Amino acid sequence: MNRDRFDFSSHPLLTKGPHDCIPFLESIIQDETSYQDYRISCLPRRLFATHIPCSLLPASVMSSGCKIVYVFHETKDVLVSNWHYMKKLRLKDLPSFPIEDAFDLFCKGVSHYGPFWDHVSGYWKASLENPDKVLFLTYENMKKDPIVCLTKLAKFLDKPFCLEEEREEVVQEIVKLCSFENLSSLEINQTGVLHFSPQISLENRHFLRKGQVGDWTNHLTVEMGEQLDEITRQKLCGLV
Repeated sequence: MNRDRFDFSSHPLLTKGPHDCIPFLESIIQDETSYQDYRISCLPRRLFATHIPCSLLPASVMSSGCKIVYVFHETKDVLVSNWHYMKKLRLKDLPSFPIEDAFDLFCKGVSHYGPFWDHVSGYWKASLENPDKVLFLTYENMKKDPIVCLTKLAKFLDKPFCLEEEREEVVQEIVKLCSFENLSSLEINQTGVLHFSPQISLENRHFLRKGQVGDWTNHLTVEMGEQLDEITRQKLCGLV
């Protein structure tokens, strides 16, 4: 979205964490005052991240020029990723939180933003009803063929790559800049800290743990994986 404003040698992603460049709505807009403060200071092209379910978005999101890019990640990997993340946020004086407990809660639909399967189906249906407003991507396809996904993303955002950009391999440069390997190696993402609020902070490195597809096999039993697969089949009924 901002490739005409920055070059690859001075891009903000080189010196700022990804979530400082694209902040979470939930962390910057906590009340009316914080919303007004951010609205005044934000960039012309506003990019936000969010975990808010589609059903809780205001109607103005769909009626405005806003566009939504939803990234679906395989259910078992989502559980493991969430488990690692919440262990980092968990207060030190609380008891341990084994993967078995996280698995049990996840299967019951207990999650920070509602049941995972409801979250996915909400945005999937929105992408079918409003394909010009909602783009549904999968993390697995992004890893498998990032150039195809990036080209599709640019077109969806009305910022398609021109012939000159293709000749100059701009697409490949963006993939390289935004790759897990590159971002995780940057000093800002090894030592930097993201401040969600005065009470909550998290080191940037915890947002870039492995970036692998199928890491769940290192944490879940075969039986746990099969149970999650069965729930996913029942809940999503072949939607994704």
